[in-house]
Amino acid sequence: MSGLQMLNALIISNNIVGLTDYYVSNDRVCYTIAPVTKAFDPDLMPYDILVVPNGSDHVAMLKIKDKVRAFLDAGKAVVCSDGWFTNWVPGNQWVMDNTKPTIEIRYFINTDRHRLFEGVRLDELTFSHGMSGWWSCGYIEAADGADVVVEDTWQRPIVVLDEVSTGGTIFLTASGPMADVTYSGEQDVALVKLYRNFLQLVAQKKESVAV
Repeated sequence: MSGLQMLNALIISNNIVGLTDYYVSNDRVCYTIAPVTKAFDPDLMPYDILVVPNGSDHVAMLKIKDKVRAFLDAGKAVVCSDGWFTNWVPGNQWVMDNTKPTIEIRYFINTDRHRLFEGVRLDELTFSHGMSGWWSCGYIEAADGADVVVEDTWQRPIVVLDEVSTGGTIFLTASGPMADVTYSGEQDVALVKLYRNFLQLVAQKKESVAV
């Protein structure tokens, strides 16, 4: 992300131990944690990205649904890598579905105009320790006009990039986790590479607005 502006991201935390180990501030992005409490009502506007990771409280997110919409309409970005079972994501809805045999699940690139999967090893998302289907426990009912970036064996949306439902950018996975951490001496895994490609897109959009 050399030459692009630094990003500020707010992470919704359900006080899960170890969350900060997976989203580590670096030369690309500075992370701030917003813990879910009884008085949960974060100010989103100072940030460029709202990150809703695995294990988030979607009842709490529903309470700030209008704030999320205003944040997006201000040109900001939301990334959710958790099955959201409440209707807080504009235009899109996650559907839990474990009726398909996981042994048959494969993922395929469909529409990737922004090259989010550049350098991403898709098989890492399909298989974990030789078992397929670990990266989702359902699918996404995508907004009309949104990009279905990845679909599964049954052409169900698994990764969606929505630039049409709001004035901002929504990046969704059907509960597939992502992370922002590089371990010393190791190559970035697909979860990290995909997320950082999205950060690159957000930084480029922020730069174009600033010019």
